[in-house]
Amino acid sequence: MKTLLSVLLLCVSLFSLSACNTVQGIGKDLERGGQAIEKAAR
Repeated sequence: MKTLLSVLLLCVSLFSLSACNTVQGIGKDLERGGQAIEKAAR
């Protein structure tokens, strides 16, 4: 289970960093990534 979450976190992080152009955008993307991880962990 930890491996799956680690891979998911890595993918979300890479996607969010490549998709945003501003500091505010990074914050929003990281928040969405955290929400996705919470849903996956349930």
